[in-house]
Amino acid sequence: MKSLSRRQFVATGATIGAALALGPALKTAQAAPAVKLLVSSSMQKDAQTSAHYAWFERFASNVQASLGDKVELTYFPNGQLGKEADVIQQVKSGGVDMAVTGSSNLATICPEFGMLDYGYVFDSYQHAAKALDSGVSEQLGKIIRDKTGVSVVGWGFHFGARSVYTKNKLATMAELKGVKLRVLPAPAFLQTFSLLDAIPTPVPVNELYTALQTGVVDGFEHDPGTAIDGKFYEVAKNCLLTEHLFSPMCAIIGKRALAKIPADLQPAFLQAARDATIGQRDYAVGKAKETLDKLAQLGVAITPVSPDERKAAQKVIAEQLWAKFGEQYPATKPAFAVIDQTRSI
Repeated sequence: MKSLSRRQFVATGATIGAALALGPALKTAQAAPAVKLLVSSSMQKDAQTSAHYAWFERFASNVQASLGDKVELTYFPNGQLGKEADVIQQVKSGGVDMAVTGSSNLATICPEFGMLDYGYVFDSYQHAAKALDSGVSEQLGKIIRDKTGVSVVGWGFHFGARSVYTKNKLATMAELKGVKLRVLPAPAFLQTFSLLDAIPTPVPVNELYTALQTGVVDGFEHDPGTAIDGKFYEVAKNCLLTEHLFSPMCAIIGKRALAKIPADLQPAFLQAARDATIGQRDYAVGKAKETLDKLAQLGVAITPVSPDERKAAQKVIAEQLWAKFGEQYPATKPAFAVIDQTRSI
């Protein structure tokens, strides 16, 4: 075996010493790679038309500002990771890290969220914000977290309340009687419109345009942004401005995904989501008016609903549906109480 000269030995020792000295730093760097999170949305990647992306854009910017490259977010729009109901199940199981979705879809894993789908629960986005921030979001957030492990990190808004769009003009809510309306296949939607004497008809949104053309349905209920994005206004050129639903838009993260984020980074991550919610809400309220104006410019005739009609519908729904839901899911009673307490504020 060939022996080392003193010069070679010293040089080799210095190299090994340097490597040992760098060892802890290298180990630390290798032990803390960027946390990579996949974020799903059913809407397009455009903050001008997508309430989902308007929230995500702010969130991603906040995360970058506070955490740098420690957390890497990848956004998948247009349902690339699957249908919303399936994606929510994946968030629950850990197959997808995060999703931005309507609160209605969360009822598929936590039925208590269905309370937010009943007609006229909220009077306006201002009322919704007050109620959510006065305890409703905390109460419902705890229920879904305890039941499923999913955490709601953002409570934003859609670009406008849901109203009724029809092929034939309706002058009053009484004229909803016998009208076949496309609704989401959720109990609250079916019950609300049955109570208003319409004929609620579940149809997949990607089949709605054809359903309107062929007479499978006479109209639909949705937010104005969806009416534009789906070009449904080309067939249903009349809007009865019922504004029956100001349901929240939710950003969720699964238990396994949240656990990927080191404990010392989680406060900044969650604060980034809260700050994104504040900014997105203000933006959404402005976009709601802008979007409704655009519908009018596209030739949609918009008919307001009188305050008396609205109050009458709200009274019937509250007595026959809200109360029954509270009895079925007692954990929602405190949330209903907060919504009522904040109604006139």
